[in-house]
Amino acid sequence: MNTMEFMETPNIIRETSQGYSTYRIIDEMLSHREIQCVGEINADSVYSLIMQLQYLQRVDPKAEITMYINSPGGEVNSGLALYDVMQAISAPIHTVCVGMAASMASVLFSAGDRREILPHAAVMIHDPLIQGGVGGSALKLRALSDDLMRTRALIAEILAKHTGHSLEEIYEKTANDTYFYGQDAVSYGLADNVITNI
Repeated sequence: MNTMEFMETPNIIRETSQGYSTYRIIDEMLSHREIQCVGEINADSVYSLIMQLQYLQRVDPKAEITMYINSPGGEVNSGLALYDVMQAISAPIHTVCVGMAASMASVLFSAGDRREILPHAAVMIHDPLIQGGVGGSALKLRALSDDLMRTRALIAEILAKHTGHSLEEIYEKTANDTYFYGQDAVSYGLADNVITNI
């Protein structure tokens, strides 16, 4: 189930010639080409976002889509699927960081064609982490380690592409959790500018 369905979102009530009609505010935002990447990045949330992007691409392949991001990150594979779709569609994507874009969400935020951040919002980058308990044979552990290093290199390449930094500079910053608040994110190339209204 879509994680957005669990969130309490207000409804809009409008009076029409046929009486009152009620619909979700998310639907109203979608009609204005605005979507929300909120909460954990996983297969369900990414499925919903990909559908919304594909729909808006079909409606108008040249009009900008705004994606508001407030996410701690999540599954790398799911996040990379969303990243690939963002890169594949022709409609420009305007990413806005509200609150936090951490881990995989920082990669998605930095990939926007136009990237804006609120003054007290933060972007956090780090190396990918192993999810869950680790155990098993030496060969299994080596395979996990090899896969983790491939993922690390891939994420670093993406961040380098969108920030203008070298791989070595990205690896230095992602060795630990590194936070960039507002203007710091702009200075590092993760965002284009700080905004005070949306």
